[in-house]
Amino acid sequence: MAKAHVIIVGNEKGGAGKSTVATHLAVALMHEGARVAILDLDVRQRSTERFFANRTAWAQAKGADLVYPTVTLAAADGIDAALACDADFLMVDTPGADTELSRAAHQAADLIVTPMNDSFVDFDVLGEVDPVSLEVLRPSLYSETVWDARKRRAAARGRSIDWVILRNRLAPVEARNRRRVDEKLAALSRRVGFRVVAGLRDRVIYRELFPFGLTVSDLTRGIRPAPISMSHIVARQELRMLMFELGLAAMATAAE
Repeated sequence: MAKAHVIIVGNEKGGAGKSTVATHLAVALMHEGARVAILDLDVRQRSTERFFANRTAWAQAKGADLVYPTVTLAAADGIDAALACDADFLMVDTPGADTELSRAAHQAADLIVTPMNDSFVDFDVLGEVDPVSLEVLRPSLYSETVWDARKRRAAARGRSIDWVILRNRLAPVEARNRRRVDEKLAALSRRVGFRVVAGLRDRVIYRELFPFGLTVSDLTRGIRPAPISMSHIVARQELRMLMFELGLAAMATAAE
């Protein structure tokens, strides 16, 4: 059985948008015809697990025809069970903390997506800066965790892990703080080897659809739990661009 492509959505800080990114990428892959398994390692919040439970309940109540994961697993099921799933992709939503399960998942990754908000509060998860000059002093503990996972993966399989920093919830207007964060990300990327892409902006639609277990990929003439506006169309295009930047659109097509 071919091994699933393992996507880890990881960041040891809450509120960065990990679950929103994980659910939107997973559903977008399903709409492309890929088989996707889900593993939610956040034993307290369980946002991704509840998202797909909401999805099933809403579809049954409305008689809607939706796409679903091949299986949805929780932390209690373990990493090995998730890796053994018969799927094209395994999407793993990790907790905002350093746990043994999260480390094991990172070491099994093919792609690590780290969402971060547009602030030095989130940058602190990746690297420490001098409080006077704002020069990058050293990578953070999370960066070291990913670095260790990449070394282990390269030693075991001869290829490293693609690590992507996803600039989430960017402000619509460029500000001085954003330019500073951009500069420090560029400096840190040269040291620890990640690439940076634009993520999902802070749009109401991403939060508005969560209670129904839906994403912007699901919206059609027959599936409209909220009034459709131009911002929804822009959000869908934004998600398509993210899929392209991560290389997942082409991989999903190949899997199909």
